[in-house]
Amino acid sequence: IRHTGYTVSYNQTWRLPNWVAYELTREETKGTATRTNKFIVDPSVKGVSATNQDYSRSGFDRGHMAPAGDMKWSSTVMKESFYFSNMCPQVPALNRGRWKDLEEQVREWAVEDSALVIVCGPLVDKKDSAIGHNRVAVPHAFFKVVLAPYVSSPRAIGFIFRNEKDTSPLRSYAVSVDSVESLSGMDFFPALPDDLERKVEA
Repeated sequence: IRHTGYTVSYNQTWRLPNWVAYELTREETKGTATRTNKFIVDPSVKGVSATNQDYSRSGFDRGHMAPAGDMKWSSTVMKESFYFSNMCPQVPALNRGRWKDLEEQVREWAVEDSALVIVCGPLVDKKDSAIGHNRVAVPHAFFKVVLAPYVSSPRAIGFIFRNEKDTSPLRSYAVSVDSVESLSGMDFFPALPDDLERKVEA
């Protein structure tokens, strides 16, 4: 599903995104659109979607994958960032802790590097639990990969977070993009020339 600010691969079984991908430019970090805080069903989702009722009293936050803080450059993209297709059940201490810290770090990198490509999403398997009437899967972990393609020596980094409270330093979650690909079964940057892709993903 292609929205103005991000693209989402939606998993109808989990009621979650498989992944959310977007570019964040230096200019976009200076946006001034205000948070809507209005969580709504994505009109482009076919089939069942999570709703506010599923999250109510579940103990989990509606955790943004593409963060609202990266979507301040337009009121339209801010609204779209609150679609449930961009949400996953996150332990509050993660959503408001290290996950948020990484979101802020990525914005700093976007200012430094002019533009980034970001892909993030949940890691889910069959034994994970679910919440609500619509049986929204609760991921056991989350990934984020960040590519700086326009710097003189392009670089990329990956992160893996367990869906739990943890206050280790942010760098302790950092891994190679290759290792995120192994865990997720995804190929993140296939459009890069092969030699460059191998280098930055290692």
